[in-house]
Amino acid sequence: MIKQKIHIIDCEALYNILKEIKNNLSFDIFHYAGEKEILENFKNNKIDKEKSLFLKRKNDDFLNKSLKIEKNQIMQISDIPVDIYSFIEKINIQLIKLRYSYQSKIILKDYTLDLNSREINKKDKKLKLTEREIDTIIFLHNKRKPQSINTLLTEVWGYLNEVETHTVETHIHRLRKKIKDQFNDENFIVSYEEGYKI
Repeated sequence: MIKQKIHIIDCEALYNILKEIKNNLSFDIFHYAGEKEILENFKNNKIDKEKSLFLKRKNDDFLNKSLKIEKNQIMQISDIPVDIYSFIEKINIQLIKLRYSYQSKIILKDYTLDLNSREINKKDKKLKLTEREIDTIIFLHNKRKPQSINTLLTEVWGYLNEVETHTVETHIHRLRKKIKDQFNDENFIVSYEEGYKI
């Protein structure tokens, strides 16, 4: 399993303390002298921001405005306890939250499907989904070929009676309409002669 990463900005003393005990840490640590250095590493794709937590001394918006880092990925060093063990525990708790958040998101096409909030996002637009809609999207996303109504009926709905096929068709129609209305996308779920595909 790849370790999560802590990026410490402009706090060499803290980095040196953590470096002394790095073999006992569940995360990797990196230090940057300032914003210019971390920005350069971002430009060179040396930072995987999805699995990173950023520690900084200054309370400014540089990270979330310039680098588009979520606020829950940023800890201000002045807010952390002085006790090193409490500090490491606080970091580990934040990393667990980030890992849970990261694992609950599925990227498909230009969208992010957030399983925790049951939302699908594209740029600044969001759309709430039902559990059945999420199940349908994930099922279609995981298949390479179009899936028939009967397959959806048995695999997603758990029905074995073919009389209920209109239920699936109505459901897919409503889901496609919601996506079109919110994101102006008529090709999110594509209809083929064999069935539906994302």
